Amino acid sequence: MSSLRLKSEQIEKEILSPLAAFSSESRGRQHPEEECSLRTAFQRDRDRIIYSKAFRRLKHKTQVFISPDGDHYRTRLTHTLEVAQLSRTVGRALRLNEDLIEAIALGHDLGHTPFGHAGEQELNKLYPGGFRHNEQSLRIVNEIEGNGGLNLTWEVRDGILNHTGPNKPSTLEGQVVRIMDRVAYINHDLEDAIRAGIITIDDLPKECLAVLGRERRERINTIVVDLIENSWGKNSIRQGEEVGQATDILRSFLFEHVYVGSPAKKDEEKAKKLLRSIYLFYLEHPEYLSDFFKKRLEKDSLERVVCDYVAGMTDRYALHQYLHYCTDTSYYLTDQEILSQLDL
Repeated sequence: MSSLRLKSEQIEKEILSPLAAFSSESRGRQHPEEECSLRTAFQRDRDRIIYSKAFRRLKHKTQVFISPDGDHYRTRLTHTLEVAQLSRTVGRALRLNEDLIEAIALGHDLGHTPFGHAGEQELNKLYPGGFRHNEQSLRIVNEIEGNGGLNLTWEVRDGILNHTGPNKPSTLEGQVVRIMDRVAYINHDLEDAIRAGIITIDDLPKECLAVLGRERRERINTIVVDLIENSWGKNSIRQGEEVGQATDILRSFLFEHVYVGSPAKKDEEKAKKLLRSIYLFYLEHPEYLSDFFKKRLEKDSLERVVCDYVAGMTDRYALHQYLHYCTDTSYYLTDQEILSQLDL
């Protein structure tokens, strides 16, 4: 049966670009293990991420809008799937390793907190070592998920860690995910903000629309085609100057009109207070941690374990933990009712 995996590895060598990352040439896993008889190393990593609990929790974690009214706003899970789809499109056109791309894309946001970047900012203040979601994503796949980590390949872990921050991923596949993560959230956050009535299409910078297009599909197509044309045959993934500049201007527009001080963020301070209350409660009462995290106290500090526990919560679980341990309020309130009762 191992011949099936070997055949897949040989096909990679025959059809992928010489610049691609080949699964048979991976730098290896954290711990040696027997190879799968059917799947390549990167296919196996992708499957481990999909079947992880941390991946399933993404469906109940905020992307931008905290407890929105409506079923069509993005969550952290739908964002992740859009990043994977866009990244694979680029990767296929450039003849890169789609399995590696998909594994990185599906795992890149596993470490996000409840309530999006508001939760990340609060945990960064509370936890003595600081908190960054990309580092937490790596911590989840290295240590927490599966009670000892998922034992992923070096290339996937490198792409997850460096999808944001000062360092570029070492593989072209990781670089694709890093750029398409930004492309995905710029375009779907604009669409959600328009749906919410925070902005209109006519509010967007006209010079950006002239370059990228008015509709989401036009903008994404322009960016994807530009990225492929400017990266073909090169040892780095890059945008063209005009399209890259227009993309950056749109991102700055989002920060000014959506991400900071807009109605989309009206509950951010309440969410931060809620997360702070839960964090401090578990520091004082570690006996209420789940059995899994109590066990982790044997190797990690209380602050580290509480940070891991709180960061892993979904929005709804964090809300209910707050109700259960920090208030006398009824447990059967909606998420919006809980947030509205938080006294700032």
